[in-house]
Amino acid sequence: MSFWGGVDPSTGVIIDVHHPSHGVALAGAVVMMPTSRGSCSGSGVLLELALSGQNPAALIFAGPEDTLTLGAIVASEMFGRRIPVIRLSEDAFGALSSAKEATITPEGIRTEGGHLSIPLSAGAHENLKLSSADRHMLDGYEGIAAQQAMRILCAMARQQGASELVDVTRAHVDGCIYAGPANLVFAEKMEELGARVRVPTTMNAISVDHANWRRQGVAPAFGEPAARLADAYVRMGCRASFTCAPYALPEPPGFGEMIGWSESNAVIFANSVLGARTAKHPDFLDFCIAVTGRAPRAGAFLDEGRRARRTIRVALPDGAGSAAWPLIGYLTGLASPDRLPLIRGLEATKPTQDELKALCAAFGTTSAAAMLHVAGVTPEADSLGGSPADEIAITRDDLAAGWRKLNAGPSQIDLVAIGSPHASLDECRIVAERLGGRPLAKGLAAIITTARDIAAAAQADGTAAKLQQSGVAIVCDLCWCSITRPVFPETARVVLTDSGKYAHYGPGLSGCTVRLGTLEDCIEAALTGSASPRLPDWLSEAPLPA
Repeated sequence: MSFWGGVDPSTGVIIDVHHPSHGVALAGAVVMMPTSRGSCSGSGVLLELALSGQNPAALIFAGPEDTLTLGAIVASEMFGRRIPVIRLSEDAFGALSSAKEATITPEGIRTEGGHLSIPLSAGAHENLKLSSADRHMLDGYEGIAAQQAMRILCAMARQQGASELVDVTRAHVDGCIYAGPANLVFAEKMEELGARVRVPTTMNAISVDHANWRRQGVAPAFGEPAARLADAYVRMGCRASFTCAPYALPEPPGFGEMIGWSESNAVIFANSVLGARTAKHPDFLDFCIAVTGRAPRAGAFLDEGRRARRTIRVALPDGAGSAAWPLIGYLTGLASPDRLPLIRGLEATKPTQDELKALCAAFGTTSAAAMLHVAGVTPEADSLGGSPADEIAITRDDLAAGWRKLNAGPSQIDLVAIGSPHASLDECRIVAERLGGRPLAKGLAAIITTARDIAAAAQADGTAAKLQQSGVAIVCDLCWCSITRPVFPETARVVLTDSGKYAHYGPGLSGCTVRLGTLEDCIEAALTGSASPRLPDWLSEAPLPA
């Protein structure tokens, strides 16, 4: 599971309503799972739990895992809070998971009666080659902050089995979201140590509308530390872009460009659609990369880490529109949770950037992979997609079942949520055009979250005025995965969204019913206050039971 959106950072309780262990407390427990998935912010949640004493007693994975491992490294390196991380072979993991009880020591794991004994040893690799500049930073000649960043980088690189570090041209920091005091403690500690970024660095969406949070009624107890967190990163040289769609900013990364990005949808889009190269860097590691200009040469930086390991064959019905893309991404992630997929069956489509954005974002909620290939669509599908013999089909029935799962809920809608990831100008224009100036239904709210530059462009071309005429609010700087009440309306209980990402994370983050709908469903709900659960026309005309 994803710790961000899946685990309450203040209590350690699983809040992901789709997870079979929903409601279980992880504090003090030994947590076993094959790997983590989803958001890069899971490292921040683990650090938050570590600093409050609500952390798991240990983490056990079936092989490599980056996000929570990095959270444990930062907890140990910077704050002296140790959370053991154990990586087992798949066979050993399977054998241990079937045991009723076990004892873990530094030397090994022994199950009841000694029926199973698994030896343990330090997992760090010692063959990491550092350049003279790397050693200069590691030895403290570039300042304490660069030294601390390099220490964390080297620890992570060894865990990943990287043989060396690689130069990056730019970075994107996801750790600016305020998940709790730990994120702020890390940022302000790095600033106190004198940290400055070495490469152009953009920032993810933050947790408040930086200029307007007081006017929006956000409590100072939350708004002030959230704004302080953003300000700290800006003072350290990051650009106040505050968007979860950095690929939509002017001059996006080019094909083959080595970058150091975090935020799951941004990483997957950059690798898959742009052909740039970045690992799925956990929060905190992203800033260490920005401070040093270096990243572990592992994962999707390498051809081997970009090769497809599973074929997903999609039976796409005729007439499928934009709403198919988040659904396909979500189901592909479920079908390929731990390996990079090649999607076939979409060769005749001509997806827009917004449709590919929706695909990548939904895929990132259910898979740990840093990218995907789409045959006939993405730039490396021919060269690195190959033809994996490991094949899974997503049928029309699977698509319908997935839609029913994400679309289920009451017909009465309180809130329409657009912009996860951040809405593009085209998406803002489409919503304005479909509404046509007609007023929202009484008692319903509609909010579009987007980047500052998109909001400015919408203001300049009249799109914002058209949306405001209907009563739609445009909110900048934050996104649906970081929005809090009262910006998220206090009275809202049922939310309709066109985002597969938010349909998955939203229930745990908001405590509301969050339904996935088509854009047409969202417009209907905005005008009438109602959208009955149903399959899209391209799946079936028959309505779903309420």
